[in-house]
Amino acid sequence: MNYVAWLTARLVVLVFPLVLAAPAANADELQDINGLLKQGQHAKALERINQYLAQKPTDPNARFTKGLILAEQNKVADAIEVFTALSRDYPELPEPYNNLAVLYAAQGQYEKARQQLEKSIRTHPSYATAYENLGDVYTKLASQAYDKALQFDSSNSAAKNKLSLIRDLMSSNRPVSAPGAPSVASAEVAPPAAEKSAAAKPTEVKQAKAKPAVVAKAAAQKSDAERPRADQGGEAAVLQTVLAWASAWSEQKVESYLAFYAQDFQTPKGEGRSEWETARRERITGAKKIAVGVESPKVVLKDANNAVVSFKQTYSSDTFKVNSRKTLVMVRNEGRWVIQQERTGG
Repeated sequence: MNYVAWLTARLVVLVFPLVLAAPAANADELQDINGLLKQGQHAKALERINQYLAQKPTDPNARFTKGLILAEQNKVADAIEVFTALSRDYPELPEPYNNLAVLYAAQGQYEKARQQLEKSIRTHPSYATAYENLGDVYTKLASQAYDKALQFDSSNSAAKNKLSLIRDLMSSNRPVSAPGAPSVASAEVAPPAAEKSAAAKPTEVKQAKAKPAVVAKAAAQKSDAERPRADQGGEAAVLQTVLAWASAWSEQKVESYLAFYAQDFQTPKGEGRSEWETARRERITGAKKIAVGVESPKVVLKDANNAVVSFKQTYSSDTFKVNSRKTLVMVRNEGRWVIQQERTGG
């Protein structure tokens, strides 16, 4: 498989963590449509998603799904248009930027791909997929630069060796399922979303069927300069971190999930950090599927570097389901919010 095909295999699918609350019926419809997409019934999936969007034209999950369908149909320009509009309306979401980058890379527009991936990382600094794709885009840009150098100086042995190494690297890579791109059978399907409005309150939820997923905060109508970034303080940045934590847990990305905990995290039972991490790894990887929801979150900023987030947590796996109250004590360390303490109940 060539380099472009390998990179395109990392198109993020079936994951869209930051959306609004929606009825279970809408979740069922989107799950059915994603099932058609998974089965390769692209034309039927597109027909169904267009019917859905005719009723709910601003639903971000439906728009995201339409972009995926168009990409699968090789309607790249149309898919780019969908993801571009989605990233404009929901600039805090990393997935549309990542998918734009993959589509641009498939067209050989690596500089545009780089710009989109950097936007994705700015919105979600722990987004491993975007980092990996950015590395591959830089590799391709480096290949082009070395090739250009050899056009002007064919005797440049250093450039020849570097170009050869890069080509060996690219040819040895194999397509992989990107983190955050599980199949329908092993993960929650992209959840539905309520209509976005200027009157939206600061709580929202990602939901598939009657199963829990992730709650999010509606994007306020602010300019880019006013919009909080993940590496800045403020309630939005704290909430974004909590949502990303829940998303990593739901997607069973153990390393990303553990990275949300501070080095001095106070383990629930006072056990050692290593012992706690081992137990968490076993529990997360031992489940066939996990869905974590964050409902009605309340963020209280103590100061610029300390916050407390309380919410209703919904959890379900293939063997267990429970709803509980959760409180996270958050600290800001080197521009990044992390969890210092986690309490259940109350």
